[in-house]
Amino acid sequence: MDTFTLMRSFRRIVELGGLGKAADDLNLSAAGLSKQLRTLEAHLGTVLLQRTTRRMSLTATGQAYYERCCQLLDELEQLERSVHEESRQVSGKLRVNAPLSFALSTLAPLFAGFLREHPGVELDLVMEDRLVEAVSQGFDVSIRLAPALPDSSLIARQLATLRQVLCAAPTYLEKHGHPASLAELEGHAQLQYSLSQQAPAGAPQGARVTVNNSLMLRELLIAGSGIGWLPSFLADPALASGRLAQVLPDHPDAPRQVYAVYPTSRHLLPRVRAFVDYLADHLPLAMARDYQP
Repeated sequence: MDTFTLMRSFRRIVELGGLGKAADDLNLSAAGLSKQLRTLEAHLGTVLLQRTTRRMSLTATGQAYYERCCQLLDELEQLERSVHEESRQVSGKLRVNAPLSFALSTLAPLFAGFLREHPGVELDLVMEDRLVEAVSQGFDVSIRLAPALPDSSLIARQLATLRQVLCAAPTYLEKHGHPASLAELEGHAQLQYSLSQQAPAGAPQGARVTVNNSLMLRELLIAGSGIGWLPSFLADPALASGRLAQVLPDHPDAPRQVYAVYPTSRHLLPRVRAFVDYLADHLPLAMARDYQP
């Protein structure tokens, strides 16, 4: 039994002064509406309306029930309207997880732009290079860099593509020479990012330095510590400024994809949808603009 439907029907009977008019208003038959009224009275165990062939009037109990019905139904309507309006607003707390290096070097201005466009959003950003379980950790969106993502119950939307670049400082290459092939890398000090899910062909085996943050890896390369693979969002600015030089530029790299990962939901929160759409629209252009020599 749908009590709220019965309450709404009872209210219309009282407001319109009879079953016939209320039935027309509710697009019901008079018999069907009468059955609803009997069901409500049986459920309550009392008579709400005195019915004769000519007129219908509220009992004392019916009058009290009608007044309370109006109050409850009005409150329910206001609540539903409020929830509906909130469901269409881009507002509230948005918990995002992103790799530290990528967030600092590339995502920060995009986050700022999104917040300017949606002042009702509160951003809770956690930056860490290790992969986390987005749902169990309570994140609305997780930004991940990977060649591909395993199948899961999460939605993974591809936002952009980045390259892997083998590079070293010019001072290092002047001192130790330019390797002409992958085989010649064995004679060089090699630096490696330890959290890489899939190493490019020719990536260091038994690297001299292994580090779990690509910003630190870049700084070690600029300082002349050896040769290593960097993601393009860190490599390209350093190459453009001359702080790094590309090694084996004709060797194919292993591109990685930038994904936004978020839980599957029939009713995706507006702030999550707006955030992912914003990154999809702006990230490729931002990367192209920022990393052109």
